[in-house]
Amino acid sequence: MVVIPIILSMQEILNNEGQAQLEDVYETYITAAEKALSDAMDAGIYSDGTANGNKQITGLATAVPIVTNSGTYGGIDRGSATIWRTTTFDASGSAGSVSLSGIGTQVTSTTIRPMLNYAMTRQSRGKDYADLLIMSPEHYAAYDAATIAIQRQQNETSLGQLGFSALEYIGGGKRAEIVLDGGIGSNCPANTTFGLNTDTFRLRYHPQRNFDRIFDADGQMPIDKDAVAQFIGWMGELTMTNPLFNWRLYDSNPAA
Repeated sequence: MVVIPIILSMQEILNNEGQAQLEDVYETYITAAEKALSDAMDAGIYSDGTANGNKQITGLATAVPIVTNSGTYGGIDRGSATIWRTTTFDASGSAGSVSLSGIGTQVTSTTIRPMLNYAMTRQSRGKDYADLLIMSPEHYAAYDAATIAIQRQQNETSLGQLGFSALEYIGGGKRAEIVLDGGIGSNCPANTTFGLNTDTFRLRYHPQRNFDRIFDADGQMPIDKDAVAQFIGWMGELTMTNPLFNWRLYDSNPAA
């Protein structure tokens, strides 16, 4: 559960009214709060869910962890329940991960496609496989360099239409969208690709807390202050129904 507060004194509001108004200060604060909430959600998506007294969303650090045979997820112990484990592929071949050293020991423009092909083929069954690949800048750059112009599949539908930097992976008998997550303030771990089967993920939310303003209209005025208070909130959880087709490709030693 997360709430972003907006508290404006009436002096601030009145200073920005009338014919000389440059912008609506209240709506500017609301926009900033919505961006802050979006940033908090982005951090949560990659988190382990322990921040803020465990009120943070349980993100990919727990849903698709590096170490897959320990810890509890969704109330189920992964140490004893083997069917509740995702898969980790490590280019550098660390213990506990599926080694890709037969292909290479680094993620490069030469190895990225064979590594993806191996992961996609190994963790699939029929129509069930990772249809979304979220890449850090290092892996995205390697994949982009691996595809010459005539081969590159630029995705201009679905996520591509929403403004994401999206390519399309075709290989291992599968197709998947590739999305870049990087840049200033990125929460995506470096040297990492998440292979996600979107049919097995659910972003569940409370209908009264889905990026909603908690108070009606512009907000409420405290009885002891000349001000307006408003809150924007979200409440819910990211859940997974089947870990079998979800995996993480990472490079534990990029310099190796």
